[in-house]
Amino acid sequence: MKRKNILITGASSGLGMGMAKEFAKQGCNLALCARRTDKLKTLMAQLEHISPASKVFIRQLDVNETKAVFDTFHAFQKDFESIGGTLDRIIVNAGIGRGGSLGKGLERPNQETAMTNFVGALTQMEAAMQIFRAQNHGHLVAVSSMSAFRGYPGSLNVYAATKAGLKSLAQGAQMEVLNKPIKVTTLFPGFIQSEMTDSIGKRPPFMISLDKGARLLVRAINKEKKSAIVPYWPWRLIKALTTNMGPRTYRKLFG
Repeated sequence: MKRKNILITGASSGLGMGMAKEFAKQGCNLALCARRTDKLKTLMAQLEHISPASKVFIRQLDVNETKAVFDTFHAFQKDFESIGGTLDRIIVNAGIGRGGSLGKGLERPNQETAMTNFVGALTQMEAAMQIFRAQNHGHLVAVSSMSAFRGYPGSLNVYAATKAGLKSLAQGAQMEVLNKPIKVTTLFPGFIQSEMTDSIGKRPPFMISLDKGARLLVRAINKEKKSAIVPYWPWRLIKALTTNMGPRTYRKLFG
């Protein structure tokens, strides 16, 4: 099934921006939201240059505001209906990576990360599934992380925990819509260059460019499998090797 009308949260930078450009190259219509509307407007102009025939709708959204999430998603649904379509795919991508090691006075940024990445994602998935159940079709995509398979130390600790929670949430949603024309995909990106990875400090291992990462993510999304590791190599091997790796060795690699 061709998913032509796509909503992406957290689209003002990073993976959201990169995926938007890739979908525009495929002639898709896009609904983009984020907190920073100035960056959304800049992106909108770029997308209109990439694909003049595509429709691009933008709205400001803080995913921590529950009512705003539902209102924004339904408003985008009406936007697509106004051009004779439906909301075909929603990509839950918005997230932050603030905080640090537990017990070092960083409880506020750690809590902000937990609220945005998990509770905010839950709200987005609630709104998405409400729309998809009502129209009896759709594709929900949850952008998790390779960190979901095992905890990380330091600044990635809480971030990894939220992505593990998102993985479980998406897997549960998959079981709820078995044998229905609603698909749920969980993405597990490795390190892909973005504002978030730039803020880590120490360059993460095996990091790829945003352009390559976005291209691989969109390719995986279009296959609509239950899950996808992106890029598959070397992260599939890393997942297998690190599952039972001792904490001392693991910290040397990713600490």
